[in-house]
Amino acid sequence: MGFDKREVIGKYQLHGQDRGSAPVQIALLTARINHLTDHFRDHPKDHHSRRGLLKMVGKRRRLLEYLRRTDLERYRRLIEELGLRH
Repeated sequence: MGFDKREVIGKYQLHGQDRGSAPVQIALLTARINHLTDHFRDHPKDHHSRRGLLKMVGKRRRLLEYLRRTDLERYRRLIEELGLRH
């Protein structure tokens, strides 16, 4: 992969054993989405991977919506750190 998964988890985890909270999942999806976006610059006809990208974007959107509903301050901090515009 084009990113270090452990580094992303370490930066966004809520506590030492956290691997699956919403902020961690959103950060991992964002890293994968960014990596795939670069992939499509070289491989524009890779439609199978594009479908996976669209599914990831949808999942990230749902997780962001959940985070916005449950913890608005953490949501705002996360979109600022990840550079997302919501």
